[in-house]
Amino acid sequence: MTSAEQIQNAQQNRDTIFVEASRVISVDEFPGEQFVIRLHAPECAANATAGSFAHIQCDTGIPMRRPLSIMRANAHGGWIEVLFKTIGNGLRALAQKQADDIVSVIGPIGRGFLPSSDRSKPLLIGGGVGIPPMVFLAEVLRDDERRHPLVIMGSEIPFPFATAESTLPAAWLDDSINQTMRLLEEWNIPTRLASLQGYDGCFQGYVTDLAREWLNSLSPDELQEVEIFSCGPTPMLKAVASLAREFDLPCQVSLEEFMACAVGGCAGCCVSVQTEQGKAMKRVCVDGPVFDAAAVFSK
Repeated sequence: MTSAEQIQNAQQNRDTIFVEASRVISVDEFPGEQFVIRLHAPECAANATAGSFAHIQCDTGIPMRRPLSIMRANAHGGWIEVLFKTIGNGLRALAQKQADDIVSVIGPIGRGFLPSSDRSKPLLIGGGVGIPPMVFLAEVLRDDERRHPLVIMGSEIPFPFATAESTLPAAWLDDSINQTMRLLEEWNIPTRLASLQGYDGCFQGYVTDLAREWLNSLSPDELQEVEIFSCGPTPMLKAVASLAREFDLPCQVSLEEFMACAVGGCAGCCVSVQTEQGKAMKRVCVDGPVFDAAAVFSK
């Protein structure tokens, strides 16, 4: 990337990323050392989009921040929620925060998902800590009468949310596969869970296997209405990209990368992306984290 391009990108991000001393509202713990923290961060909440993330200082004694996907953002209430697993001292410190503690937040950062205006069947696929952007996107889509999303989530440890038995129909699937995320059920969004761990009511297999079951149930005309959105570990995203190629579907993926500054300065999170001009190195933090799957994962 040239110096001119770096300056132009910096100007595009000006006045869109905010630094806030955010008050902890709540911290909820789930099995598998997974936590959801709600933070009062009004500027971030008002400007976040599905797929964007926040760069959070876990503790004043730990200088390196952690990039965490935003799972929910409520502009009216001025809060955001992020999900994380306690890997490392930083996230363990964040998990120990109490209500009314102050946490420094930089955000929202990054380019989010862009649903097409002419595809009515979004397929959202999330795995592990890639689940949060799918919840955010589902919430964005839930009040759009033109779109009818299906959400598929996978985890190899207990799911980091309250589950329930779904009452929403899924004629394409055996009735025994009925576990869902309770929040999405309340939003009237069909959701099914996948795992290899033998959890009751979950599909026994990969998220892509479950997604293929649904795609195979659709007519050619219905397939023309589908687009895929996904976030999760890189091997999963590669499999999702392959699935999209198999069914000739557009697909957007949110990448996970180690980050230092998270605002485009250090270029430590660069990945190779196919562009019209050929291969180029793009920064996951500000050029992404959402990219076209075919541009990132070639055949």
